[in-house]
Amino acid sequence: MCGIVGYIGPKRVVPLILDGLRRLEYRGYDSAGIAVVSQNGKLEIRRASGKLRNLEESIKGTPLDGLYGIGHTRWATHGRPTEENAHPHRDCTGDIVVVHNGIIENYVELKSQLIAEGHKFVTETDTEIIAHLIEKLSRHSTLEEAVLKAVKQMGGAYALVAISARDPQKIVAARMGPPIVVGLGENEFFVASDIPAILEHTRNVFFLGEGELAVIGPQGVKLFDFESQPITPKTQRITWDPVQAEKGGFKHFMQKEIFEQPRAVRDTLLGRISQQTGRVFLDQMDISEQEFRNFQSVKIVGCGSTWHAGLAGKFMIERLAHLSVEVDYGSEFRYRDPIIDKNTLFIAVSQSGETADTIAAEREARQKDAKILAICNVVGSMLTREAQGTIYTHAGPEIGVASTKAFTAQLTALLLTALHLGQVRGKLSGPSSQLLMQELTKLPHKISEILERDAQIEELARQLFRFTDFLYLGRGIHYPIALEGALKLKEISYIHAEGYPAGEMKHGPIALIDENLPVVVIATRDESDPASLTRYEKTISNLQEVKARDGIVIAVVTEGDRLAREIANHVIEVPPVPDLLAPIIEVVPLQLLAYHIAVRRGCDVDQPRNLAKSVTVE
Repeated sequence: MCGIVGYIGPKRVVPLILDGLRRLEYRGYDSAGIAVVSQNGKLEIRRASGKLRNLEESIKGTPLDGLYGIGHTRWATHGRPTEENAHPHRDCTGDIVVVHNGIIENYVELKSQLIAEGHKFVTETDTEIIAHLIEKLSRHSTLEEAVLKAVKQMGGAYALVAISARDPQKIVAARMGPPIVVGLGENEFFVASDIPAILEHTRNVFFLGEGELAVIGPQGVKLFDFESQPITPKTQRITWDPVQAEKGGFKHFMQKEIFEQPRAVRDTLLGRISQQTGRVFLDQMDISEQEFRNFQSVKIVGCGSTWHAGLAGKFMIERLAHLSVEVDYGSEFRYRDPIIDKNTLFIAVSQSGETADTIAAEREARQKDAKILAICNVVGSMLTREAQGTIYTHAGPEIGVASTKAFTAQLTALLLTALHLGQVRGKLSGPSSQLLMQELTKLPHKISEILERDAQIEELARQLFRFTDFLYLGRGIHYPIALEGALKLKEISYIHAEGYPAGEMKHGPIALIDENLPVVVIATRDESDPASLTRYEKTISNLQEVKARDGIVIAVVTEGDRLAREIANHVIEVPPVPDLLAPIIEVVPLQLLAYHIAVRRGCDVDQPRNLAKSVTVE
């Protein structure tokens, strides 16, 4: 959560930082602020509650300029989302300011100590204590020395950036948990909590590692660990096109990202499959084929949409590799005693690679000698650096808070993982692999076909947007997509929605069904798969049960389905695909339906209330 931007260089600092914050509003939008050091060495701050435009209006009324500075857009944790609690926060002297993403777990204890020493606090936040602590420790030290002393007293997870009028021409950044990326330009340098903030200015970056500190000045960047030992940064080049982070003519980022899914799936497949041989090629993999053969179980961990992707991945891996799979929430995994050993493949799924709960689960698994495979969208993120193997989902930057293209790319990566496991373990024949490969390459085109029906789904949304409750049903591998469809609707439209296994409908949810309850049923079928046809027949029975109780049935069906059309009030058709590939196309119309309902209800689909893109604290 929270967006951080810092800049030192020849450009006008205020417009550059504001633009960077605008690109990071998906990380938090409760309040925003900026601090700059002017030519006369004076440190000035502007802050505003609410969205970034309020800060921009404040600066228009009282102009601000400087040589270098830092900015912040906030997702509130400690303290209400008010101007008083907005970052940056300063110390008693007004010479030091700090922006911060994360939680200082021992801030009450530190605050009590500082108050006893005469420090006066004016906010409810845990961040303010960082500024006071640095000020206390900087009286006979440089800014970076004071920050290094401060982090040794602070507990929790944090990314912090500080500047000081007493120690000018430098920005100091430190990381223990949430991400920080440093950008390297021509005689200019950047710091941010995510790549989109600086992508327009440079593609050469490095990520601070856990327990690392960067000192950024006009002449360059120096990197140290928390024991003051110098480190050589590992610079990498980001290949995202900056245009990918813009709306590109779409009304919302979410809408744009839904329509980018054919490319996201295609790019995730690119170079990883051979239609001729049916083989899967996983690069960046320090897990041998022998180790893949020896695995006796698989654990998949994710949060939110990635947990749903993991549930679908369970069906894929168990079907193709004949391995037992458990799927856990990252937030629950390490609070039990999971049974894991060296014969366990641990798959951690995260769009950002910085999700605190998933990283904590990954570390728990490593302590128990499991092999870690990360599925992630961000190169160089913490999750990938601590894994033995990584499958990058080449979805490009996802700005909308509600995950869309990252989700379908994750499903694609999980299917590749299942195929690879099935092949190296001898559970999947060459002809079966080739058939799935051929179908995989057709997926981008079939997703495009669904997107061409956008107007039909928008019309359906017009008929449904006033309802206050929805039920989503699915069987087998389609059940996780029912969960994901319900999550998308509740995330961005604030409508109560629940996803259920269709077979569980009679065990409770059926009591809710009446003429005021739309029920979205995933009722696709794979004609070549007897098990799929059996599930389809049972799902049709569920449709009839809903209809008999006057429920409003919206059925997602395979093209040409007549039986479901006779029962349902509304039908959304998707192209035919093998059952294991169906989740990748079924979720697309559900994303569109949620999007159009939310727009009809006047909701902010890109920045839904109380949510942030990357949950980097527990």
